[in-house]
Amino acid sequence: MDRALYVALSGAIATQRAQTANANNLANASSTGFRSELVTAQAINVDGPGFQSRVNSQLNETGWDSGQGAIIQTDRNLDVALRPDNWLAVQAPDGTEAYTKAGDLQIDVNGQLRTASGLAVLGDGGPLTIPPSSQISIGGDGTVSVLPQGAAGAATLAVVGRLKVVSGQPSQLQRREDGLFRATPGQTLQPAAGEVLNSGALEGSNVNLAGSLVTMIQLARQFELQVKVLRAVEDDATAANSLVKIS
Repeated sequence: MDRALYVALSGAIATQRAQTANANNLANASSTGFRSELVTAQAINVDGPGFQSRVNSQLNETGWDSGQGAIIQTDRNLDVALRPDNWLAVQAPDGTEAYTKAGDLQIDVNGQLRTASGLAVLGDGGPLTIPPSSQISIGGDGTVSVLPQGAAGAATLAVVGRLKVVSGQPSQLQRREDGLFRATPGQTLQPAAGEVLNSGALEGSNVNLAGSLVTMIQLARQFELQVKVLRAVEDDATAANSLVKIS
C-alpha cells in the first residue's frame, strides 16, 4: 500500500506537469518560430530507510524539438525566416543576449528594431536603430538597408547595420522558461556566414498539432488512472483502520 501511494502520487504530479508543457505547446501552435517543449518521466528510487521497491516518478526536461517549422511567404519587408541552425540575437528582458527564431520584426516609435514581443534586435554593435526612412529592406546576409526620407532611387539606399545572426546546433543551446534560447554553459556561438535568412518570409511553429492533441488525451487518461490508484489506497487504509478498531 505504501509503495502504491508513492508510485501513484509522484506519477500523477509528473503527468500534470507534462500536461502543462503539452498545453503550452498547443497554445503556441501558431506562434512564429516556436519550438515544442519535450518532457519525459523516469523512475527514481526513494532515498532513506525503507523498502528498495519504493520509487518516485521524476519528470525530466529532455529539451526541445529542433525540427524546422513551415516557411510562410509574407512579402513583408521586416519579416525574416532564419535558415536551419541560424538564430537571431535579441536582448532579453534581463539585459542578456538571447536567441530566437521569431522573425516578425517591427520598428518602435523611437526607431529601434524589435521583435513582435518587444525585444530589442541586436546588430553587430548592439541594439539596431533605424533612421527615418521611406523604405527598408533586409538582405539574405542580414544587412539592413534603408531609403532615407526625401530620397529616391535604389542608388540612394544606405546600409544602417546588420542583424546579428549566430549559428547554433541543438546541443549548443538551452531553452529557458521565457521561451528564448541561450548558449549552454561553456559554449560560444559563432556568427553565421553567407545567406543566413530569407527575407519576406516567416518560419511557423514546429508544433505537431494532431500529435499534441493525442498526447493531451493520453495524459488525461493516465492521470485519471493514477488518481484511481490513490483512491484505492485510501479505501484500503480505511478498511484496515476499521479492522484495527474492531480488534
